[in-house]
Amino acid sequence: MADHDVDLLVIGAGSGGVRAARIAAQYGARVLVAEEYRVGGTCVIRGCVPKKLLVYAARFADDFEDAAGYGWTLEQPVFEWKELIANKDREIARLELAYTTALERAGVKLVKSRAVLQDAKTVRLLANGETVHPRHILIATGARPWMGPPIPGLEYAISSNEAFHLEDLPKRILIQGGAYIAVEFAGIFNGLGSEVTLVYRGEEILRGFDDDLRAHLHSEMERRGIRIICRRTVKAVQCTQGIFSVKLSGGESVEVDKVMFAVGRWPNVTGFGLEDAGVRFAPNRGIAVDQFSRSSVPHIYAVGDVTNRVNLTPVAVREGHAFADTVFGGKPTAVDHTNVPTAVFSEPEVGAIGLTETQARAQLAKVDIYKTSFRPMKMSLAGRDTRAFFKLVVDGDTDRVVGCHIVGAEAGDMIQLVGIAVKMNATKADVDTVMAVHPTMAEELVTLREKAVSYRREAAE
Repeated sequence: MADHDVDLLVIGAGSGGVRAARIAAQYGARVLVAEEYRVGGTCVIRGCVPKKLLVYAARFADDFEDAAGYGWTLEQPVFEWKELIANKDREIARLELAYTTALERAGVKLVKSRAVLQDAKTVRLLANGETVHPRHILIATGARPWMGPPIPGLEYAISSNEAFHLEDLPKRILIQGGAYIAVEFAGIFNGLGSEVTLVYRGEEILRGFDDDLRAHLHSEMERRGIRIICRRTVKAVQCTQGIFSVKLSGGESVEVDKVMFAVGRWPNVTGFGLEDAGVRFAPNRGIAVDQFSRSSVPHIYAVGDVTNRVNLTPVAVREGHAFADTVFGGKPTAVDHTNVPTAVFSEPEVGAIGLTETQARAQLAKVDIYKTSFRPMKMSLAGRDTRAFFKLVVDGDTDRVVGCHIVGAEAGDMIQLVGIAVKMNATKADVDTVMAVHPTMAEELVTLREKAVSYRREAAE
């Protein structure tokens, strides 16, 4: 028998693992993928894709309401949660089949099983007891919801995983958390008609984003009727005849029909035998890897959320591709994790790239800030009370745009294109030379002329 059964064993068929498997197979590698749940991973099955479908659904409420200002007369719309979930499930099943078919066409073998490392060179497939001896192993098992420290009644809370499969739309829901998932689901449930309370332990939602952006989004969410309580945590949950009484730090109690915790996600590293294989972990709980995604064991690699570097699906895909190029394509490729554009599909939407104002002031000698807040043109006839927000952070010495922060409709699409300019080291002068597309929201980016504020750090004596 050959020393190695396959050239590559990928554990986990999420976005990063699937991309790595396909590209490695294209280079001629014999590839086996082990996935114990469903092909597609968090993003396709219980993350980005189904969440965005729910976001679309929630936004129709505004569209129906705004149409009246533009001369449309509509009957009172009726929403059916069960129909939405059924349609979402059909689309996810279609995408899973597409992912599976793509692997098969690439010549990748897929086995539905948990894979456990018995040692650094031997992997057991629990579904059939078979052992595999791969030349290389890629860990792409993603992350899983963390429910926070134990509290009384924690068993009554759901995570985002369960939120996609609720039997009914809750009339009242309390969500604990303040990052992507919590903020996005607050907007989803609010748009679909639920009474939403968002509880966050920090000073302001969306920690790590620009402070002006965070404050603007907070204000817009409250304007839409979402109650946001910062500097508080859930201390206990009691259930009486299907109604939940949620006790908060500070003593307040909130009565709701559903409780959801979205307080973070931890790398999914438990139960795979990684410690037995000698794989080391980083302080962030993820698998410690170098710039080429190689772990402490030379032939074992890891990509995506399991490394807890930049936990975004496109980053996992890029890391998986780079791994295959490096190991099987003879093209050593390190992924650049700086200036990664990101979107939060809240309502209104958020797009961001680069340094926040606070980060820029800490890192740069001089910082120029350009920003504006305005009522989008679409709202003039709709009569909706909402405002968009645009901000550019500029290195005052080089004139380079080092950050862009947007709150408003289609912010995610806008930041994708802004990301090209930022990665190309565009200057504010470059941006100013671009002709505006009128009338659009995005034109505000190229018509910002007056500095809102400038900072210069005093040189140390």
